[in-house]
This record gives sequence, C-alpha cells and structure tokens, in this order.
Amino acid sequence: MNEKMTFCEECRKDVDYSAESVTMKGTLKGEEYEFIGKKAVCAECGGEVYAAKIEDENLKALYDAYRQKNGIILLEKILEIPQKYNIGKRPLSLLLGWGEMTFTRYCDGDMPIKQYSDVLQRIYEEPAFYLSLLEENKGNLKSQTAYEKSKRATVELLGGQKTAASKVDEVIGYLLFQCEDITPLALQKALYYIQGFYYAFMNSFLFTEDCEAWVHGPVYREIYNRYSSYRFNPIESNNEFDVSVFTGAEKAIIDSVIQNLCCYSGKILERFTHSEMPWLKTRGNLPADAHSNRTISKEAIGEYFSAVKQKYNMLTPNDIENYAQVMFSRSIKS
Repeated sequence: MNEKMTFCEECRKDVDYSAESVTMKGTLKGEEYEFIGKKAVCAECGGEVYAAKIEDENLKALYDAYRQKNGIILLEKILEIPQKYNIGKRPLSLLLGWGEMTFTRYCDGDMPIKQYSDVLQRIYEEPAFYLSLLEENKGNLKSQTAYEKSKRATVELLGGQKTAASKVDEVIGYLLFQCEDITPLALQKALYYIQGFYYAFMNSFLFTEDCEAWVHGPVYREIYNRYSSYRFNPIESNNEFDVSVFTGAEKAIIDSVIQNLCCYSGKILERFTHSEMPWLKTRGNLPADAHSNRTISKEAIGEYFSAVKQKYNMLTPNDIENYAQVMFSRSIKS
C-alpha cells in the first residue's frame, strides 16, 4: 500500500491523504501541552482520517513540547551524540556510569530524567566536557579501541589536528583487522616478529618502541597495559582498516608474519621466543619465573633476525614460512 494511503470511514475505501498542520493540545504526565501537530485529510471527501504515521508524529511533537518546557534534551540531539563522538550507544552508557542499555533506551524515545538530560545536553554542546569525561572514565569502557576512536573524533571537533597513529599503532590496527581471536599474548609476539623480520629484510626497524624480556617472552610494556583487561581473551577486532598507511614492503612482511606465525597460539609463539637468542641473552641467569624489565636491545633483535634470514636463505618475506615450520617442530618436541 502507498505510504500516503489509509482507510476513509466516509468513503468506505482506501484513499490517498494529505497532511495539514494544526494547533493541538495533549496531556502528558498530568499536564496539558500545546503544540503544532498534523491531521490527515482524505483526498476525496476532505474528511479527517486516521493515519498511523501522522499519529506517531503527533506523539513525538507532544513529547518535544514536554521536553522543551521542562528542559529535557530533544531526541534529535540524543541521536546525534554517538555519531558526533564516534562511540557506540552501549559504550557511551558505560562511560557515563549508567546501565548498559540506558542510552539505547533514550535513543528509542524514552524520556531521560532531568539529571541525565543535563549531562547529555552538556555533552552535545561542549566537546571539551565530553573529552574530560572520556579521559576520566575510560576505565569503564570494555574496549581500548572504543576509547581511541572516540578521542580522535573529539580532538578533531575541538579543532585539533587529526592525530596521526604511530607505526606500532598502525601495525596493531592491522593485526586486529586481519587476525581472528588474537589474544594480548599473541599480539605481543606478532609485534616482536614483525619488528625482527622487518629489520632482516629492510635493515631498519619498523617502529621505535622497545620490548622487555618478561617471563612469557618479549613484551612491549605500553601495549601490555593497553590491553591487559582482556587477559587471556581475544582482543576486540577492527571492522575496517586503511592499508594505504603501509608501503608495499611493510605490508608484505606483516602479511607473511600473519600468515606464517599468527596461525599459532600465543603460548606456542612464547615457546618460540624462549629458544631465541634475544630473549635468552637478555634474561641471562634469571630464574624462569623471575619478573624483569630488562630491555631487549634492538641490536640483539637485528643481529638475530638477520642471521635467521641468512641461515634459511630467505629471498622474500614468504620464506618466513620455513623458519616458522622449523620452530613449531622444535616446540612440540620440547
């Protein structure tokens, strides 16, 4: 049926209708409100007809009149907030310390109490206020990715330059885009191998960050802190990624590490690193379960992976497969 058709009691058939603006009154929460609404008019007899769409619009107009008189934020503004700050409805509720579905209910038309409305109105009007909430309450979010995306959007709103991701952040973003169910442990090892093999092929390091020789293998401390809340669980994946941030050589090496090493679990990759010179040399005579913040030098990483490339006669990044297979065979025998 045509959207602009309804049943006319007078004509006794389905008819086209038009909408006319009229002043209306309605009662909400025991109080009467006047608002500009609409009435549906039969195109044939000119009589007033019932149209569900018109009734829904009138109900919304009544609620808007209530909101305006009582200082409650308009629904349109509520719906704009997640888009404006690039954050989901549930994460926003958690950020504000509300029930997980509270903001979703407000988006569906539920009326926020005055206290919550005032917070939302200020968020809508003041990006700086929202940014302060984001920084103060980021621990409420289940995803570091949600925090980072929302912060970038807010900084741009405030007139700041779009924050350029560091190379290690770009690599992490790509890993979370390409790899399913990657845990914090596996992520650490993937970064280590990308750093090592990139040096072997390009004679330079892909990112500047240093890793440390922890009990469970090489660890980039800041990255560990960023994703520690996931513990042994997979990190939330990225739904999209712009691969143009990488050169052809960068992408080829990262893709080969993903294909040939990220197919193994974090625990298997941990075993690999425990038999490799950079971690062993840095740990020295430390007991196996001793905590350490000793930095694995880039020089040690570069020397080791350059030697690996030569030993396994690696001509292209695809040849990393040979090393991975040998290391896996050793790990299951040990």
